[in-house]
Amino acid sequence: MNNSYDTGRLNLPFVGIPTFAKAPYQPDWTQINADVAVLGAPFDFGTQWRAGARFGPRGIREASTLFCFGHAGAYDHEDDTTYLADTRIVDLGDADIIHTDTRASHTNIESGVRAILGAGALPVTLGGDHSVNIPCIAAFSDQEPIHIVQIDAHLDFVDERHGVRFGHGNPMRRAAETSWVKGMTQIGIRNVSSTAKEGFDDARRMGSDIISVREFRAMGAGTVLNRIPENSRIYITIDIDGFDPSIAPGTGTPSHGGLLYYEVLEFLGALARRETIVGIDLVEVAPDYDLSGTTSILAAQLLLNLIGRVTV
Repeated sequence: MNNSYDTGRLNLPFVGIPTFAKAPYQPDWTQINADVAVLGAPFDFGTQWRAGARFGPRGIREASTLFCFGHAGAYDHEDDTTYLADTRIVDLGDADIIHTDTRASHTNIESGVRAILGAGALPVTLGGDHSVNIPCIAAFSDQEPIHIVQIDAHLDFVDERHGVRFGHGNPMRRAAETSWVKGMTQIGIRNVSSTAKEGFDDARRMGSDIISVREFRAMGAGTVLNRIPENSRIYITIDIDGFDPSIAPGTGTPSHGGLLYYEVLEFLGALARRETIVGIDLVEVAPDYDLSGTTSILAAQLLLNLIGRVTV
């Protein structure tokens, strides 16, 4: 009896070069022909405590091979849907990082995202610390307006501290200052934060809807979804510390009391069904703080499932 699984290479997860999802590598950013293009942004000079997120893209790519057995897509029996079967994904490698030079490194990241948008593909950026969101959002300056949905333990709305404006505590403030960001929904914010009270006040004044983990659970994903303006172009930014450190210890600033996998996936899946997702980044994975690899696996699993729901 012939079986489609028996044709071609078996291509087990530990075989081959670990591009994201074992997708083709495209080093020429002028030749992007895909539905989704993955860009690494291994920059962590914006951290205020534990560095190491520069190794996040490698860790996430390595972990993503766990879910790539050479099958035609990924069948989800609960949804009765095969995701990723016809999704063309390419891996662009990493933006060039200039050590100690934040602005030059951010410029290189922005160039990568702009190239993806210019090719009509969905940009998926692997951080790096959360400051890499600044160039990702800057790349949308000539696009239609966007609404940002943030999954994070921290508000990241610091304006300036000791002259620092482009660290990982600043990205949402920098985004709110642009003319093309038309509001934010910030989910998972909790406990002691790097943003002071005036930052929270400024965020609300500048159009943020701030929802803690306890509020998210009390309201439910459906109610939170209904608070996001309909017919929006959504940019999703995911800080892995938005998850509880019991499942995501490999990050620079873990914060207990966080979200769980299905809470986030089901919410983002519903968001993807209702709205147009125009960009994604996932940041702050620092593999060296999690020798089990669980954090990188969580990041890869979430991204693959989210991409599947965006492109189905």
